[in-house]
Amino acid sequence: MRNLTIIVLLSTLFLSGCESLIVAGAAGGAVASQDRRTVPTQLEDQNIEFKSFGAIFENDELWDDTNIDVVSYNNTVLMVGQAPTAELKAKAEKEIKKIEKVKKVLNQLRIAAPISFFASRNDEIITTKVKSSMLFTSDFPSSKIKVVTENSEVFLMGLVTQDEASKAVEIARNVGGVTRVIKAFEYIQEEKTN
Repeated sequence: MRNLTIIVLLSTLFLSGCESLIVAGAAGGAVASQDRRTVPTQLEDQNIEFKSFGAIFENDELWDDTNIDVVSYNNTVLMVGQAPTAELKAKAEKEIKKIEKVKKVLNQLRIAAPISFFASRNDEIITTKVKSSMLFTSDFPSSKIKVVTENSEVFLMGLVTQDEASKAVEIARNVGGVTRVIKAFEYIQEEKTN
């Protein structure tokens, strides 16, 4: 039993957003009910992320020479991180595109050496600040926005209206330490209220 526990804990460390997994475990039901994606789509997104990690892990060149994080939202995959060459960047995208159910890949890998441990920790702080700012903004659906930070660049994902997207960008842009905000949204029509 102890070995199984260790394996589960280690596997969660390799998935993107480790702290999100812990929070998701505590409040998964509430978050799932507020998400605009269907529950099967949410599960498929998790499956795509798991398969993406496996594809990178199985390719020695990608695993050893790059720093890649993959986030799937509504079957659209966002790739962030660093690859030392354009060839490895393209190779990583090609591997992700092979995964069943992936409808679109947004390759935002930067041609650079992997960022430092301290830069990664700073990214976690920025993500937390952006999420907190969204949470404390009145009349804003913070639970509908996925925030990903890589090397101080903030990527925003979600199924949102144009107004929600504009507000999310404005909130993220005003958080200290953010160097750039990149929209990776899918747009929906304004919800009608009676």
